[in-house]
Parts: sequence; C-alpha cells; structure tokens
Amino acid sequence: MSIKRDFLDLDGLGVGLLRELLELASKVKAEPTLYCTSLAGKSLVMVFEAPSTRTRVSFEMAMRRLGGDVVSLAAHDMQLERGETPGDTARVLSRYADALLLRTDEASRLQAMAESSRVSVINGLTRLSHPCQIMADIMTFEERLGRIDGERLAYFGDASNNVAATWLQAAGVFGLELCFACPESHRPEAGLVERARGNGAKIVITDDPLAAANGSRAIMTDVWVSMGDDARRAPHNALAGYRVDSKVMGGARADAIFMHCLPAHRGEEVTEEVLEGESSAVWDEAENRLHVQKAILLWCLGADNLFSSLELG
Repeated sequence: MSIKRDFLDLDGLGVGLLRELLELASKVKAEPTLYCTSLAGKSLVMVFEAPSTRTRVSFEMAMRRLGGDVVSLAAHDMQLERGETPGDTARVLSRYADALLLRTDEASRLQAMAESSRVSVINGLTRLSHPCQIMADIMTFEERLGRIDGERLAYFGDASNNVAATWLQAAGVFGLELCFACPESHRPEAGLVERARGNGAKIVITDDPLAAANGSRAIMTDVWVSMGDDARRAPHNALAGYRVDSKVMGGARADAIFMHCLPAHRGEEVTEEVLEGESSAVWDEAENRLHVQKAILLWCLGADNLFSSLELG
C-alpha cells in the first residue's frame, strides 16, 4: 500500500515540502504537457458540504489534466445528508478512490475523515483554514515579487476568518511579518497569533489601516462575511474603515500587489479601482489554484520521482 499523505494544514507540513510543492507548481504551469499522464489510473473523490466555484473546478481540471479520474459529490447526494458519519463515509470512499477531498464548515469533520481514510485526504476548506488557497497566493506573490520569505504583508478587514488563520500558519512557516488592520471585534484568534510568533513570525495587529499598509509588499483582504458566518454578521460600518482603496494601496510599497481569494464584493472590502487596477493579482491567484493543486495531487498520489525532499513521508 502506498504512503498516506494528507494535505490538511500548512503548519503540519515542513517548509522543505511546501517549497517543493511551489517549485513543482511552477514547473507544471510552464510545461503542462510533461505531466499530462502522471496520474493515469488514479482517482479522486471530492465531497462538498459547502458551496464552491474555484476549489471544485480547479481540482477537477487539475486531476483530469494529469490523466486521472475525478468524481464530485454534494452532501445532499450522499448518505452524509442522512446522518452517516464522515468517518464511515471515508472508510467506504477510500475503498474506491486513491484520494479524497472534503470542503466543509466544521474542521472536526475533515479530521474524522482523515483519521478514518486509508488514502490521502485534502482540505478543500474548513471554517478554520484554507491551505490550498494560501499556497496559490504564495505562488502568485513569488511570480510577481520574488521569494516571500521574511517579507511584510498586510491583511485588511475580518482577520478572524479561515484565510487570515491560514496566513498565520504561513507566516510561521516562511518567517513573515504579517500585519492585520482590523477592528477589535474581528481580530485573529489569540492562540493562532501566539503559535505563529512561536514559530518565528512577526505579527502586528493595528486599527490603523495606513500603518498596516506602510512598507507592505502585499495588501490582502477577503469578503467581510465568510460562508457559514451569517449568524455573526457584523454591521458593515464595523469594517468600512478597513476597505482596501487607492489610499491604502498608495501607502504600501511602490511595487505592492493586491490579493483577494475571491469571490469579491466590489465596493465592500475592496473598491472597483483596486480590484481592476494594475496592482491587482486576483486573477493570477485564481489561475494558480489549478497549478498548485496539480502539485498537491502529485504529492498525495505518490509521484515520488518529482520530489527530492526528505519530508515526503
């Protein structure tokens, strides 16, 4: 039986492996035909308990363009909707497929699937983290600006969501200076901040948007209300002062880029001018989901000849 390699959270994987995944993603992007049969005979089953556009389409296309097969299922198509546990579902699906992906609100459901599956499990998003997205963000940053290690980045708006939490993980792995511009009601979870600091990151939290932008090479944001968060929806005036606009971008480094995982609510967390401006990297981010996910699939499904890291196991 092949080695079981789960892709669940960035801080559970070593920097060496993450670097190799990023390098492979760049190679696959540059010469896709070299990898078009790499996963021939392999299969991926994806389960979506939460809506998806980019994750679903990019993973489906990635698997197919690597020569593999993919099945996409919504929870309402399955016995999950009628009370079957994620663990029991994983036990069955892992008898059929070579890897599983779950997109769900509850991280505990992903963990249960990973613990019960005999094959690799990929985190397609939970309320707590979104590692595939942040890998694509890092790839995009490095295409535009060079190595991200040690750089200063600023995150605006709701810093309590899964994207911000995963940037905290990345900050620890890559030694980033990460500045959050947010109201007190939407600060990142204190335990995650301390963990990132303990892993070598410099984390700054401020209510001053221009102070956060100053010296930053990337300005990042996300929707003010994430999927599944309607119950805690705050009045927009709590976040309105943290909208990314031309003034914010002007306060950052001259070569700074704007990043957003999408979908964007134009005029809320970011202005139309910034989203469609020269500094915007959002469409490259979206495309790079495809290439990063190819690399993740190649690792999870055992294409060992493409890797040299001692952290493969």
